[in-house]
Amino acid sequence: MPEGDTVWLAANRMNTALAGATLTRGELRVPRLAGIDLTGATVTEVVPRGKHMLTRLADGRTLHTHYRMDGSWHIERPGARWRGGPSFEVRAVLATDGWECVGYRLHDMALVPTAREDELVGHLGPDVLGPDWDVEEVLRRLRAQPDEQIGVAILDQRNLAGPGNLYKVESLFLTGVNPWARVADVPDLRALVERARTLMLANRDRPAQSTTGITRRGWDHWVAGRKGRPCRRCGTTIALGDQGPDLQERVTWWCPTCQATPLPVDPRARTGLPGTEARRASY
Repeated sequence: MPEGDTVWLAANRMNTALAGATLTRGELRVPRLAGIDLTGATVTEVVPRGKHMLTRLADGRTLHTHYRMDGSWHIERPGARWRGGPSFEVRAVLATDGWECVGYRLHDMALVPTAREDELVGHLGPDVLGPDWDVEEVLRRLRAQPDEQIGVAILDQRNLAGPGNLYKVESLFLTGVNPWARVADVPDLRALVERARTLMLANRDRPAQSTTGITRRGWDHWVAGRKGRPCRRCGTTIALGDQGPDLQERVTWWCPTCQATPLPVDPRARTGLPGTEARRASY
């Protein structure tokens, strides 16, 4: 799933292309919105909210979209070939005289009055990259569920909006926190949250996401995508496990040495370590 910095960068580029311009083409290619034509509407701004994107129109409406696992927006000059996939995967086209913004495989599309945006994104916690960032509120929300696995809690967008699996595993590694530790057992929760934010801020203005400071492929991450390879710090083999309520799309990489914990690991964990019984979540 795209991280919040990916959505931030896409929204920033779309805002540059569309803000203040009148749409010469405004197609929404999902069944419930297919009868709506946005042609003639003026775009006031395009803003991110965590992993959500809000395209606000001068007539008081907002187009909401979400990438989920496979969505994307592509920005092309008029007449250029669209490169985001086959045409049947196009879900939205917002075009002006100077640009064509084409949304592929978008999800949760909705057109609502701007005054009612909170019905779609009001449940989100403070945005890591947004003007509403409030670390104290994030800590309050995290501590309200002291028995939750920290690797699950940091991905819960109701606690803080924006981080995905990459920034989860990388910030946990860099702060030496075991992914399956309880929130209450994290020694410095503030440091973990601030590290995740620092990593996202460092990457929000570029497509490449590096947590090591090196953008070269294969050197850009500490643990993410490195199962079976030696830890860059201690040489221990990087492990891979499943984590989360459904154990799907929430794989977790970590170093068993750098992120060791003397405390009991949550029994819901499915770590995949040799000799460890695999247990599916019960909630």
